[in-house]
Amino acid sequence: MSRTPAHVLAASALCAAALLAGAACTAGQSGRTVHAPAPMATRPPGPAAAAPAAALTQDQARAALLTQADLGAGWAPTQGAATWRDGMLKAQADSSECGRLLDALYTEEPFGAPSGAHAVAAYDDGENEGQLRHQVLALHAPDVDRVLAWLRAMPQTCADFSARTTTSGVLDVRVANLALPDTGDARQGLRLTLTDESSANTLTVDLATVRVGDDAIVVTHGALGVPARDATEQAVQHAVDRLTAVHRKARAQA
Repeated sequence: MSRTPAHVLAASALCAAALLAGAACTAGQSGRTVHAPAPMATRPPGPAAAAPAAALTQDQARAALLTQADLGAGWAPTQGAATWRDGMLKAQADSSECGRLLDALYTEEPFGAPSGAHAVAAYDDGENEGQLRHQVLALHAPDVDRVLAWLRAMPQTCADFSARTTTSGVLDVRVANLALPDTGDARQGLRLTLTDESSANTLTVDLATVRVGDDAIVVTHGALGVPARDATEQAVQHAVDRLTAVHRKARAQA
């Protein structure tokens, strides 16, 4: 009976041990063990983070603008700045806060100069010498809310004040709250009445601001005498509906 060489038996024993440890080995080779890598620790996956809302693009801002059909008969694309803009809105007040409000009204930039996506549409009402301007701006909710809070204080801070223009003399300016449709995430409306003390001519301007998510809508509507209140309310409602539809479409395509 033949005997298996001792070195083969030894190698076989080493192979068996190595196989139990998860490594391969061949009889007749030196007893070298290949160590398998230690398994990586695993943990249950946490909840997926909600994707941040994409910032409004320039094309989306333009798509959210009011159209002539939204405003109805009597309105047409603007032919330029209204004659009363420089004559009665370019004025200086003694109070810095009231002056800031007049500046925001004249420039139509209550949120300051736009830095993100921004689109504007303007329309004229030939029957009433009125003008309506609609803006859509990509901003941030906290910044919008700070401006809304400032505007909300204006009917108390600047309820009645005087301002001096370069052409029309002294104006008596009165500021009151303007009710807006219950739409969007936050809103504030103001109605300013500016009366020339020498001629008794009166200009009325509605300033409506609404936040929709991180974005803002600004509607200004001015006219000599008293503009139709429902025109401002209708414009604000259509403006919010349009921007909301743009957001909804963007989410669906994401």
